[in-house]
Amino acid sequence: MKFCPEHSTRARVPALLPFFLLLSSGAFAQTPEPPPALPTDYQAPPADPFAEDDRIFGVIPNFITVEDPTQKIVPLTVKQKFELFAKETFDPFTPGSAAAGAAISQASNGDPKYGVGAGPYAQRFGAAVTDMTTQNFFQDAVLASLLHEDPRYFRRGPAFGLWYRVGYALSRVVVTRTDSGHTRFNYSGVIGMAMGIALSNAYYPDASVNASEVGERFGTSSLASSISNLLPEFWPDIHEKFFHRKPRHSDTAPTP
Repeated sequence: MKFCPEHSTRARVPALLPFFLLLSSGAFAQTPEPPPALPTDYQAPPADPFAEDDRIFGVIPNFITVEDPTQKIVPLTVKQKFELFAKETFDPFTPGSAAAGAAISQASNGDPKYGVGAGPYAQRFGAAVTDMTTQNFFQDAVLASLLHEDPRYFRRGPAFGLWYRVGYALSRVVVTRTDSGHTRFNYSGVIGMAMGIALSNAYYPDASVNASEVGERFGTSSLASSISNLLPEFWPDIHEKFFHRKPRHSDTAPTP
């Protein structure tokens, strides 16, 4: 799950924080021949980790969250990381989020400062889509593959305390899991965000391209990304409580 960090997330995600903290408290006639025996060293291919179309509030994509922290994690391949980028980028929520973010920016004539009117709104919309696309590409596809980091969100779950889970979710913007299962600084996330913001200077108007504006955009993007992790952390609790849905296991493998 990704939001447009420059346009919509900072306006909408923090408003959800109090709400989330409140809610968190037939057979054939013939008998078929048995299949041939598998080699003893056979390993079944991992399931598609993005197959289930899980959505927060039925709208926000939640397919990159590993919901069950008790299972052995199957690391993503390089191909799957690029598939994740494509799935995030071409999900219908992406242009919808960009349109909403552009409208918020248009209403206040905020960054990027294209002005007012139909033409500037179209420019804001295009910039918002490009922002999300480039950051997804750098973070989840290129750098996550090169640095062997896992771009998914690994939730803690109800076995941990409320405030621990809040702190954990907020910290994931600078802490990540490697493909080998270790924890370290989130190089792909932080550097990928910086690369996306730097690239945006090529298409943002001059009024939004200076040191203070770039610094502010990096700060608000980091804050919005950390706060947005509260959604996948607590959504399974809310969904199970009100809809009796158990955490999904499609992106994990049973512990041997």
